[in-house]
Amino acid sequence: MTILKVLHFPDERLRLKASPVKEITSKINNIAENMLEIMYTEGGIGLAATQVNIQKRIVVIDLSESKNKPIILINPEISKLEGKETTQEGCLSVPDYFDIVERAKNIEFSYRTLENQIITKIVDGLLAICIQHEIDHLNGKLFIDYLSPLKRNRLKKKIRKQRAEERHSESSKRLLEKNKSLNKIL
Repeated sequence: MTILKVLHFPDERLRLKASPVKEITSKINNIAENMLEIMYTEGGIGLAATQVNIQKRIVVIDLSESKNKPIILINPEISKLEGKETTQEGCLSVPDYFDIVERAKNIEFSYRTLENQIITKIVDGLLAICIQHEIDHLNGKLFIDYLSPLKRNRLKKKIRKQRAEERHSESSKRLLEKNKSLNKIL
């Protein structure tokens, strides 16, 4: 299986829009299987192909406790949004950050299955929120785009600081290893 890695904000590839899947082939099946594997490994409940740098309209979701009821959506499209609901959201592409987002309470959407069947459903609750979140990814949008500019800027600063600390830590580790090697020689 191909090793996929989840892209993290502010990676600009998360802003790319996905193209429709023209034909459901074994390659598309493999992508969906790989996406499920990485979603389970990362502890997520949903993953869009764009989050793993594949610009195809593919989404995987599994809301079950036992993680054994995957839903694979090919070319998902929302046709109707009703009501409003605010919930706390997180994202594998924005790790360790959660915030309140307003979304539609009920949605009607359609998608293709891996067997190329067209399905139309009306859903609510967590599934409706998750589908909206993942379709946003396919359109180059992140849940943090719903936040105020102030909150987004704070998040960007926090991420930059974390990355700088990680680079410093890695640099220190390499220097320590180098010194250990020199001590062995001396």
